[in-house]
Amino acid sequence: MTIEQFSLLWQCFAQRVRQNQEHLDDLDRAIGDGDHGTNLTRGLGKVEILGNEPPDPHLNLQTLSKKVGMTLLSTVGGASGALWGSGLMKAALVFPMSSECDDRTLVLWMDTFVGNIEERGKAHVGDKTMVDVMRPAVNWLQAAPQDRPLRARLRELRELAQHYAQGTKDLQARRGRASYLGARSIGHVDPGAFSSALWWDCLDSVLGG
Repeated sequence: MTIEQFSLLWQCFAQRVRQNQEHLDDLDRAIGDGDHGTNLTRGLGKVEILGNEPPDPHLNLQTLSKKVGMTLLSTVGGASGALWGSGLMKAALVFPMSSECDDRTLVLWMDTFVGNIEERGKAHVGDKTMVDVMRPAVNWLQAAPQDRPLRARLRELRELAQHYAQGTKDLQARRGRASYLGARSIGHVDPGAFSSALWWDCLDSVLGG
């Protein structure tokens, strides 16, 4: 991944979330505060501005991951800002202080990113959160035959991520505001899982297209 592709990933994610903002808010309205799409759109809009700044010859992947993380942490309300933001900031240390990294480093960055989300949110697969998409996706990527090009693996993962998100409809929430609904949370797709699937869609668009 190059620094340009990393920037395009977040610009794509901002656009996808904006396009799905109303749907994300509707999903959140059923089991939460009803503002997941609105909050993410606001924060990712600030991230888009980073991509429009004058080129910085000293900028590298590690620094950019930190900048995106700090921006989301400070502008996205609720748990999403803390999870996406802190995850990016911690995972940034995996990236080299250069303008590109190899596929192995990128996958390690993803694993560290998701690991911090799990730790920060104290969430596991099955709790009806974004982890139900992020962790299976990373695990699948790591388990897939490494002799297959990353772009080929991402193309398949794009559809799997959507499947993982839809699977949260049958789960009972055990974390966050939705957990207070108990069994009533069953039957609704988790908004954080849905937006996470959009992120994997963008990763494929940027690297696998």
